[in-house]
Amino acid sequence: MLIFPAIDLRDGQVVRLVEGDYDRMTVYGSDPLAVAKAYMAAGAEYLHVVDLDAAKDGEQKNLAVIQKLAAESGLRLEVGGGVRDEESARRYLDAGVSRVILGSAAIENPQLMESLAKQYPGKVAAGVDARNGFVAIHGWKTITDIVAYDFVESLPGRGIGTVIYTDISRDGKLQGPNIEAYQRLSQIKGLDIVASGGVSSAADVAALAKLNLYAAIIGKALYDGRITLTQALDAAKIR
Repeated sequence: MLIFPAIDLRDGQVVRLVEGDYDRMTVYGSDPLAVAKAYMAAGAEYLHVVDLDAAKDGEQKNLAVIQKLAAESGLRLEVGGGVRDEESARRYLDAGVSRVILGSAAIENPQLMESLAKQYPGKVAAGVDARNGFVAIHGWKTITDIVAYDFVESLPGRGIGTVIYTDISRDGKLQGPNIEAYQRLSQIKGLDIVASGGVSSAADVAALAKLNLYAAIIGKALYDGRITLTQALDAAKIR
């Protein structure tokens, strides 16, 4: 299983939110490239980036930072936040990003998701955020009546090969991932599952690795020193 260390960007800084709440934000650094290079030195190959400014207001204020990360970090980037149309997706891809993530747009405009997946094969992922089994959109503020599992199950038929699945109730709380949900999701054929939210220890990583998931994202646990990237990478090899 791959490990994607996470960098959330706001005003060019490295931050983390709790349950997506902008009022519950911690700043962890002012140099995203230095953070990314440290992850590279520790053995990472990929980086998960969220542009929180773009997610909030649609303006890709951190595009120059993301371009620099793609060009100079030595890591392959997947980026989400504010991808609401073809133009915003193209900007990220033109900046050197390996994969863009559609969140709310994947739910509200599946035609856009399918169109982008055809234009950029393998470079488009869906980000599915769930609370109590239902899809949440608009920065997790709106809970829909869409069953998260059913939506994820539909993705391979829509040309999507990767999904980042986040259990909102676990995000930023270091309470462990929702193993039951990922166990079920892992049975879906033709889809790479990326676990996000709650990973706080090597044991959590190992539990996810045993499900044969594609990858796990780790953010707050790294910044708070609960686990090192080296420990996470080692645990991800467990079968």
